[in-house]
Amino acid sequence: MSKIIPAPAKIHITTLGCPKNTVDSGHLAGAFTAEGFVAVENADDADIMLVNTCGFIKDAKEESIEEVLRLAQMKESGRKLVVFGCLAARYRDELLKEIPEIDGIWGVGEEARIIEYCKKQMPEFRSQSSEGKSGPTKSCSTSPVASLSHAYLKIAEGCDKKCTFCVIPSIRGAFRSIRPELIIAEAREYINAGVRELILVAQDITNYGKEFDGYGLVSLLRDLAALPGDFYIRLLYLYPTAISKDLIECIAAEDKIQKYLDIPLQHSEDKILRLMGRRGTRNEYRKLIRTLRRHIPGVALRTTFITGFPGETEEDFKGLIDFIEEMRFDRLGAFIFSKEEGTPSAGLKGQVPENVKRRRFEEIMKHQSLISLELNRELVGRRFRAIIDEGAEDVTLARLYSHTPEIDGVVIIEKAKVSAGQKDKGRRPAVKVGDVVTVEITDAYDYDLKAEIV
Repeated sequence: MSKIIPAPAKIHITTLGCPKNTVDSGHLAGAFTAEGFVAVENADDADIMLVNTCGFIKDAKEESIEEVLRLAQMKESGRKLVVFGCLAARYRDELLKEIPEIDGIWGVGEEARIIEYCKKQMPEFRSQSSEGKSGPTKSCSTSPVASLSHAYLKIAEGCDKKCTFCVIPSIRGAFRSIRPELIIAEAREYINAGVRELILVAQDITNYGKEFDGYGLVSLLRDLAALPGDFYIRLLYLYPTAISKDLIECIAAEDKIQKYLDIPLQHSEDKILRLMGRRGTRNEYRKLIRTLRRHIPGVALRTTFITGFPGETEEDFKGLIDFIEEMRFDRLGAFIFSKEEGTPSAGLKGQVPENVKRRRFEEIMKHQSLISLELNRELVGRRFRAIIDEGAEDVTLARLYSHTPEIDGVVIIEKAKVSAGQKDKGRRPAVKVGDVVTVEITDAYDYDLKAEIV
């Protein structure tokens, strides 16, 4: 009588929050695959449903809880629900009490325990597991599967800054740089797989290498740029006062580094910056932005601001609007201040009413929408290199160097130009995800662009 071999256990990971969570989920998925699990696209098909949660601000927490509740309703036929990540780290006991359908819950950096728990739930793994085993048989550092257009490359964990509104240090711990040889090895894997853009992420990438003797972000960028292959490097989350002259020169000189910088400023007014625990002043920020634009021609700058911070008066808010109008950022995101328990800002005097915070947020985005539209209109008629993100028969979505995937706008390509030899056959040039093509901008919207492939 032949032995019945059970089908491989299937897992599905839902990821919420920032790109750092995307990296964590990707590594976890890779480690699951190395252990013999199969990752599936739909939670309906999974034996184990996992949710990587975000606990940064109120809206993110609500989104995470809603997703956990949605998956909890899908539990049937022995299906398991596992919750992990930032929200789980902050509110473990509360989540278990309010959502008893959760089978397992872990915080951040507990991938080995998650995999060992999941192995114990599946018949094909039970004979392999033991109570004393501390982790999976293979490393959890397995590189995640990535889109051919881009992959996130986390270069550090945690944060040493003391921003009074932020819970990240209490969840993810102190800043810790990942060894450069590990980063470069992972980058090579992506490049060899055909990934077109490596997106470097950390809570503060400018702090990279603080533990190493003389090897910092500039050294890492030069080593990555020296790798063979046709790829780009994008930088996310630079602390404004830590951007050095050497870093600016490196970004300007290296062709593989996209001329796009994400620099969260959080506010423009000195009083609010001090209350936030942020370094730098309005004048220093203004000088930095002008320096970047002077030394990196065509640089696209993205920032984020928080409105409704305790103590923010109408005069402070007007100062922020004036700063936005003066600096004319290419990309800008705004957050409504979220009163997070355990943070110093939660106890500050002068808490701003919710309706005032909402009004200020909407005013910021209205101003930025008009600025973005004006800047986009200046691009009409110009040609750029673009990376194909999504391809379909009627519409193709691409990105310029000034677009970060899933954060900024897109380039909509409805109809590609065809060469003289193709016109008679009625064919369009074949493009696929990850291709780099030349496009001509034909129309502009507030955040998106329309173009044709040249």
